Amino acid sequence: MLKRKKIKPITLGDVTIIDDGKLRKAITAASLGNAMEWFDFGVYGFVAYALGKVFFPGADPSVQMIAALATFSVPFLIRPLGGLFFGMLGDKYGRQKILAITIVIMSISTFCIGLIPSYATIGIWAPILLLLCKMAQGFSVGGEYTGASIFVAEYSPDRKRGFMGSWLDFGSIAGFVLGAGVVVLISTIVGEENFLEWGWRIPFFIALPLGDYWSLLTPCAGGDASVSAARG
Repeated sequence: MLKRKKIKPITLGDVTIIDDGKLRKAITAASLGNAMEWFDFGVYGFVAYALGKVFFPGADPSVQMIAALATFSVPFLIRPLGGLFFGMLGDKYGRQKILAITIVIMSISTFCIGLIPSYATIGIWAPILLLLCKMAQGFSVGGEYTGASIFVAEYSPDRKRGFMGSWLDFGSIAGFVLGAGVVVLISTIVGEENFLEWGWRIPFFIALPLGDYWSLLTPCAGGDASVSAARG
């Protein structure tokens, strides 16, 4: 005869209270953070034709584009590692702190891409530095998206968890669209020749102030995801 397992009764400590104000701020901060991450990540793809000429000048134009896009694909291989690493840190130290760290890494690595000298200046070190920056981006994005998804899930009430989580994908698309708009605007203003020479760097430089702006929003998300009724 099978023994029935004793089910532990639910206590007040198992019930969480979601504050609507904190919920809105948390979703906003996570979505904007996701948009900023994917703006930084997507800008590279929109200026790949310029990067091919700057970092792989000796190759055929079609090979330049392939090389630039191949470098773009490397971060996708690194993303799972970032998700695992920052996921464990988030469990230990809290999602909010880890999200802030991933966005700082993304902002700095994106900004550094704009600082890399051309192949004509430092030779083979130019594409090597570019690859390292892209790997840092992939590591960051893997941690950011994983952390943001859990962050939103922890804040969201059961009946709205799917809807609230969908704002992360909205943030991703918004980041890509914003990146495309910035690249088109800058290339239109400075002209194609200047854009290929130095204008392509500007979208990468924008990453740093965007990261600073998001860091100002982070405290608005509040501390813990929920407040236990037992402590309230």
